[in-house]
Amino acid sequence: MSEIGLADTPVGEGRPVPPVKPSRNAVADGPILKTLLSLAWPNIIANTAGTCVVIAETSYIGRLGIEALAAMALVFPLVILTMTMSGGAMGGGVASAIARALGAGDTDRASTLASHALLIALTFGATFMVGMLVFGPGLLETLGGRGTVLSHAVAYLQIFFGGAMLPWLMNSMAGILRGTGNMKLPSFMILSSALLQIVLGGTLSLGLGLGMRGVAAGALLAFSVSISVMGWYLFSGRARVRPKLRGLKISGAMFADILKVGAVACFSPLQSVLSIAIFTHMLAGFGTAVLAGYGIGARLEFMMTTVAFSVGMASVPMVGMAIGAERVARARRIAWTAGFVSFTSVGALATLIAFVPQVWVDIFTQDPSARAAGAHYLRIAAPMYAFIGLAISMYFSSQGAAKVLGPVLAQTVRLIFIAVGGSYLLQHAATEGEFFMLAATSMVLLGVLTLASVMLTRWGPKPATVEFSPAVVTAELASVAEAPPVRRAG
Repeated sequence: MSEIGLADTPVGEGRPVPPVKPSRNAVADGPILKTLLSLAWPNIIANTAGTCVVIAETSYIGRLGIEALAAMALVFPLVILTMTMSGGAMGGGVASAIARALGAGDTDRASTLASHALLIALTFGATFMVGMLVFGPGLLETLGGRGTVLSHAVAYLQIFFGGAMLPWLMNSMAGILRGTGNMKLPSFMILSSALLQIVLGGTLSLGLGLGMRGVAAGALLAFSVSISVMGWYLFSGRARVRPKLRGLKISGAMFADILKVGAVACFSPLQSVLSIAIFTHMLAGFGTAVLAGYGIGARLEFMMTTVAFSVGMASVPMVGMAIGAERVARARRIAWTAGFVSFTSVGALATLIAFVPQVWVDIFTQDPSARAAGAHYLRIAAPMYAFIGLAISMYFSSQGAAKVLGPVLAQTVRLIFIAVGGSYLLQHAATEGEFFMLAATSMVLLGVLTLASVMLTRWGPKPATVEFSPAVVTAELASVAEAPPVRRAG
């Protein structure tokens, strides 16, 4: 005689059948801090790998000559702009839309959104490809490229942007996976891609003598490997969503759900690059040493904020799923937790460097003037990196809530502040220290305004409006009068 479990006991013949508990999703229901950190650490490893790529490429490009180094400095902002727009901006928009759909329990919508995300990636990638191939050489010349330096820069640009759809596809696939709460696979692929990029770029540029074209080709080949693995994972049905191909109906509403976050978010990296370019141009008048010292400090900012970037990316699916499930209070707690972690971790590390700046500065230069300028900048600005970390985290949490306009406008205010403040300082013959103070103040401004925008922006649905017209009031009173009387017990 077989043993019958509690769940198998029929109702009325013993104990009642207990209700079946729905399966828990750690991203949607787990402890906030623990879940956030578990999602963030793969991102930290992957983003650190990106820093290693920059260092390694600088090393072997330097062997191609000083002209090649100058050419890479010329084209690097365009590459960074492409990667941040396709990754942190549009990729965040993709992750937000997917997470909100899954939070609402609509897997079919999430799969359809994934297909539209890939179409957006192909469209934007094609736009970058055509735009850069047609206008890129002229842009590089406008930025100051001349002679051999311009030739090297154009050679890199033609190869890299000839395959511009590849980074857009890679980052969109990573966004789809992150929207499902899967941080490990895209982070592992970005890490693998970084290592492969270092090997292939060095081999093609130096070993096979392809120069700058080899560096760019190595990056594209590494991206292709990541696309192949993530594409196989998505289309094989192993992910929580599977992009639809057969019977896909193009929907403007699906595009809008992604672009209302991703397209607006693209202005953030654009403004960030413009802020750096304007500030760098203003500092150029102080000479090479001051400019080099600022550049060394900016590298530290880039490294420190990868922590906030990683934590912020982890908050996108958590906030998105909470918003999709209409759990606004949980979404807010996730945002505050991510902001606190980013602010304290970045602030603590950067402030420590501010007390002993030579630990960082001496890695890059032994020139006395550059060392002094770098240390001066870090003592003033490094503790304020905490506010950059806060702004980045709030920016990503806002992506998850599909309310990214406020953080983008905060970046606009910072851009205007630097441009206007810098012009004022130039007119009054300010010192380099005063310009460094301007940079530090702009960081505080950005962090405070971004936090304020999140606090003041409604994340939940708008409250229903009640119409108090005479007709509505009369109808309500009539319904109450016609209602049957309520019998009291006893």
